[in-house]
Amino acid sequence: MDTSFEQDRLVRSKQQTDGPHLVHRLRRLRRTPGLRALVQETRLTTDDLMLPLFVADGSEESEPVESMPGVFRESVDITVKRARSATEVGIRAVILFGIPDSKDAIGSGSHDPEGSVQRAATALKEELPDLVVVADTCMCEYTDHGHCGLLDDRMDVDNDATLEALAKIAVSQAASGVDLVAPSGMIDGQVGVIRKALDEAGHEQVGILSYSAKYASAFYGPFRDAAQGAPSFGDRRGQQMDPSNGSEAVREAAQDLAEGADLIMVKPALAYLDIVRRLRKKFEGVPLVAYNVSGEYAMIKAAAQMGWLAERSVVLEALTSMKRAGADIIITYHAMDVARWIHKAS
Repeated sequence: MDTSFEQDRLVRSKQQTDGPHLVHRLRRLRRTPGLRALVQETRLTTDDLMLPLFVADGSEESEPVESMPGVFRESVDITVKRARSATEVGIRAVILFGIPDSKDAIGSGSHDPEGSVQRAATALKEELPDLVVVADTCMCEYTDHGHCGLLDDRMDVDNDATLEALAKIAVSQAASGVDLVAPSGMIDGQVGVIRKALDEAGHEQVGILSYSAKYASAFYGPFRDAAQGAPSFGDRRGQQMDPSNGSEAVREAAQDLAEGADLIMVKPALAYLDIVRRLRKKFEGVPLVAYNVSGEYAMIKAAAQMGWLAERSVVLEALTSMKRAGADIIITYHAMDVARWIHKAS
């Protein structure tokens, strides 16, 4: 007897016998909401969320960001109120972006002890001591040219001169009470220089969340509107990563961790879930952050306003995909809504 023919026949016979039962066995656990919840593999919780806040100068100021419905540029006093509301729905962390009244070529407002981020951090830690406060550590929002560092004679970012400036910013933010500084300019060597400066200034307890894989993405448009930090000439493709590259993200993250980063980030999130997964597998045990950026937020908001998408379902699906890919923390402008949806469902 042809044994290979007989084996094929037995396999086909088994498939015909067991196939429907196998399919039925999978569907059995999808039948009711309770069963689906019981076997759910990935759970999105309020502990996973970090809320971005745009802090402006002045008092009692709250200006809506036109391209990001539900997002505002707010003075320190209003920022504290918004953060308190966030904690009431279970959000444990915020990240601060400064919106100064005046800018100059060297971004001097970025390390001003009386700057909006510094004052907001101090006020938040006084009012909400358990809230994790993170400060974006960059210069683009403070320079009149909108680039992420000091410029040389060729109007390019001077890497080494910018490192010194970033160290000053980080120390200033640490002195104001932040828990983490988050260098976002993709300046080579920034993590090591900042770690050394923090330690020498007595801020060994302040951690570093590095924008390790920050891509030159088209999804940042609304953020530049919100932060009023678009470049006045050129672009940032020379500093940020090419969207085509994946292995480079691993090298960037490895370098940041070697220099002393405590957490690493992938930005944007949705179009780069493969990078999130890649870094998760490579750096097991390292806290990994995904930034659900402004363009991702604005697209969903716009489609929901037109009635083309169910906002709640789409947002939860998108953020769950980031968690499933391996993110431990998600920075998202949807954080307040998501926290309320989670509480309502529980």
